[in-house]
Amino acid sequence: MLYWIAEQLGFPGILNLLRYLSFRSGGAVATALIIGLIIGPKFIGWLRVRQGKGQPIRLDGPQTHLAKVGTPTMGGLLILTSLTCSVLLWMDLRNPYVWACLFVTLGFGMIGFLDDYDKVRKASTAGVSGRVRLMGEFAIAAVAAFVITRFNGTNLYVPFFSYFSVDLGPLYIVFAAFTIVAFGNAVNLTDGLDGLATMPVIIASVTFMIIVYLAGNARYAEYLGIPHVLGAGDLTIFCGAVIGGGLAFLWYNAPPAAVFMGDTGSLALGGALGTIAVTAHHEIVLGIVGGLFVVEAMSVIIQVFFYKRTGKRVFRMAPIHHHFEQLGWSEPTVVIRFWIISLVLALAGLSTLKLR
Repeated sequence: MLYWIAEQLGFPGILNLLRYLSFRSGGAVATALIIGLIIGPKFIGWLRVRQGKGQPIRLDGPQTHLAKVGTPTMGGLLILTSLTCSVLLWMDLRNPYVWACLFVTLGFGMIGFLDDYDKVRKASTAGVSGRVRLMGEFAIAAVAAFVITRFNGTNLYVPFFSYFSVDLGPLYIVFAAFTIVAFGNAVNLTDGLDGLATMPVIIASVTFMIIVYLAGNARYAEYLGIPHVLGAGDLTIFCGAVIGGGLAFLWYNAPPAAVFMGDTGSLALGGALGTIAVTAHHEIVLGIVGGLFVVEAMSVIIQVFFYKRTGKRVFRMAPIHHHFEQLGWSEPTVVIRFWIISLVLALAGLSTLKLR
């Protein structure tokens, strides 16, 4: 909105700063952070009053988690509020990619909210039917994928090779929708410990802030041999809003958490990262940068598959962060070590920009 106002006025004086993505991205980080920190205490208090007993805790999980009973959930609403306000304030309102990311983020957030609300209302960990959730997620992701492909094509680019790609045609929409949905649910599965999902999402957002900036700049894209996506640079603003909103939420989610993100936040943030990766044609790189989320999701798939086939468990408990808790690792130890892994994977993902 500020960009549009400054453009109508001809970018006079200090408003000329709004021409620069770096300035608007920094503004998006600061705005989302400030909004989140300001509204956080009252928002958490409101959730505590409205939810009463808070998020249900799995009785078959680590016994240390029983101390978290009564902690309010749906804290993802705090992130979505600060993120949306920040994006709308700093974005170029004509950019279709930012609108596509907002559509997925808020759409997945609504699905997650309905799931969280159902859990709180029934005092159960079941929530909305998995089939219904997936149908809704795929419908939202497919619409976003269709919009994105109208502007940047249907090519799947392979990292480590300059300009090498495969045109999937209409199948790309299916692939893109799957990427968005899969990553949304992978982040959702990771969100099981205080701060565990939040910081890796922030790290991945910083990484993709760099990637989309480079992909949106024709000169840098040509130098690095990566696909140039006109308009993708504006997604640096979206990434900045995710970073700011995530940091504000982490302030209240750090151990011991005053609020849980819930599916409201984890589904939304995972879907947002998936949409950003699809827009920048870096879907495979997302699997590297977000490798922690991939491993968490795969641990659940492996556990369920082998248990149904053999009646035996591969891990003591899935997702895999609970496995390490069952081995005797304390919650802060698991969280911090997983943060370190996430940072290393982010650096590995960035290295693909040059290793071609």
